[in-house]
This record gives sequence, structure tokens and C-alpha cells, in this order.
Amino acid sequence: MALIFFVLIFGLVVISHEFGHFLLAKLNGIHVVEFAVGMGPNLISFTKGETKYSLKLLPIGGACIFEGEDGLNTTEGEESEGSFTKASVWARISTVVAGPIFNFILSMLVACFIVSVPDVAIILPEVTVTEDGAAKEAGLMTGDRIVSLNGEKIYLYKEMQLFSYLNKGKEVLVEYERDGIRQEVKIQPRFSEETGTYLFGFYQHSYAEETGLGRLKYAWYEMRYCVINTYKSLQMLVQGQLSREDVAGPVGIVNAVDETYDATKEDGPLWVVLNMLNIALLLSVNLGILNLLPLPALDGGRLVFLLIEVLRGKPVPPEKEGMVHFIGLIFFMALMVFVFFNDLRNIFG
Repeated sequence: MALIFFVLIFGLVVISHEFGHFLLAKLNGIHVVEFAVGMGPNLISFTKGETKYSLKLLPIGGACIFEGEDGLNTTEGEESEGSFTKASVWARISTVVAGPIFNFILSMLVACFIVSVPDVAIILPEVTVTEDGAAKEAGLMTGDRIVSLNGEKIYLYKEMQLFSYLNKGKEVLVEYERDGIRQEVKIQPRFSEETGTYLFGFYQHSYAEETGLGRLKYAWYEMRYCVINTYKSLQMLVQGQLSREDVAGPVGIVNAVDETYDATKEDGPLWVVLNMLNIALLLSVNLGILNLLPLPALDGGRLVFLLIEVLRGKPVPPEKEGMVHFIGLIFFMALMVFVFFNDLRNIFG
């Protein structure tokens, strides 16, 4: 069951990404050679018009291949008028950036569906203050609404949980609202031997009461939370603050899907679907952000070359750009192998 949910979730996220490239390419008159979902040998493929559509064996990744991209995939050895390289630079930029943008669009649609379910509890950043805690000592009271932490805007209670986890016990400037008046106070979290974490001395207090369309603003907050989560995770990875156990690939995601399914199946099909959609929301945001990184073989890497073209008034030779992306592809293939065995080690080690 976990594998089925994984294929559905990953397929939805990948198709939305590649469809973004596909749609803008068609609108810009760029010839799409192949639209593929998955990797490896073909399971099913057919050709319609100028494009080959493929479903591949491995349910990870996908591709939207353009004629003339990286100097390859030309028609009968020569580039036609629909070649990627013959399109205007802004047409190519819009086509490349459309993939990540469609991931964010999918994320927003998924978040809208999740928050529209009446039984879904949206926990607000209003707090119940504990006795003898750091928050009460600093002057906070039950019912206060947290507005920001160290200048970072807060809209959901789980944003405070994420901040607390990453803050590692440092003093925090807390802006809060009480009776319509905003105030500021500094709080020094206290280490709890029982939980092994630093605590502010408060916990969740209230839930959103809006219904219907009034709930849709929380869809943006949910997506915003996923963006912040992804960005800060990448920041910690670059800074070496994450360990091997914190990194997961497809196998790790399948395991997470399986654990989520086991934890929620007793609550009924609706909650299984909602939790799977939460995973899809996070994965879609992750894919959108990761692809915008300025690294070879990623959309962000291609955007770098296109922006260089805008600045210098002429493109980098496709063969040279293709070589850079090929080296990047080799690197990411090696990274995938590492992540695969890392997932196995995390699960069975």
C-alpha cells in the first residue's frame, strides 16, 4: 500500500512539474521531443503529433525533452524552427521556470483542499502559558497571540515549533498581541531533562474558527510553512548541521509514507488521504525549490546560462552548456546512489 501511495504522490508532483515545462514550451512554439514520467526503460509509450509520451519503469523523476536542448535531439540532424535554441531567450526562461512554478501551484491547490476540510484543525499561535515556565516569567499570559519570533512572522503554531527546534536554546525576542495591543519581550528557553529539548514554557491554546472560504488564507500559511521548512533544512545541510540520518531519498520517502499510513489508517480513509496530501504538499514545495537552485542539470542551472545570455547578448554555445549539465547529471546520479544506500542504512541499520 505504501508503494502505491508513493507512486501516486510522486507521480502527481513530477507530472505537475514536467507539465509546466510542456505547457509553456507549446505556448512558445518549442518542439517537445518527449514527455516522460519515471526513469529507465519504457513501460508504455506512444507518439501523438510531434511528441513521444512515455511511462518508464522506475517511479522517480521525469523529463520534458526539447529539440535542440544542449545541442541534442535535433530533427533529422538539423534544428527546425521549433528548436529550443531558436526560441527567444525570454521564451526559454519562461519554459524553464514554469516547472518549479507549477509545483508551487500544485502545492497551493493541495493546501486549499486540506484546509477546506471542516474536520482539519488549524492550530493558531495563541498560547497557554505553563506555571514556572520561561514564558510566564517573561510576562506572557494565556491567550496571548505570538506575532513574530526574532522578527520572523508567525501565523501557525507549528511555525513556533519549527523555530524552537532550530533555535537550540538561544534567547528569543518575542512579539505578541494581547487585547489588540502588540508588545515585545525577550524569553530565554529552558532546557528540559525530561524531553531533552529547550522549552519556551507554553503550548497550543486555540484553533481557527473560520469556515468555508474564510479558511483559504490558511492554505497560503501552510504552503509558506513548507517553504520555510525546506529553505531552513537546505541551509542546515549546507552548514553541516544535518547528519546522515536526516537525509532521505525515494526509499526513505516510501518508508515515511508507510509509517504515516499505519499511523492513520485506523482513523479512516479521509485522514489517510489528508496525510498523504500533506506529504505531497511538502514534496511539491521541495521539488520546486530544489530545481531553482543554480546547479548544473537543474532548472536553476539552466536559468543561470539564460541570464548570462541576457547580459552578454548572445547564448553560451549549446555544446558547452550541455557538457556542464552532463557533468551535473553524473554528480546527481552518484548522489542518488548514495542516498539510496543511505536510506537502506537508516531503515535497516
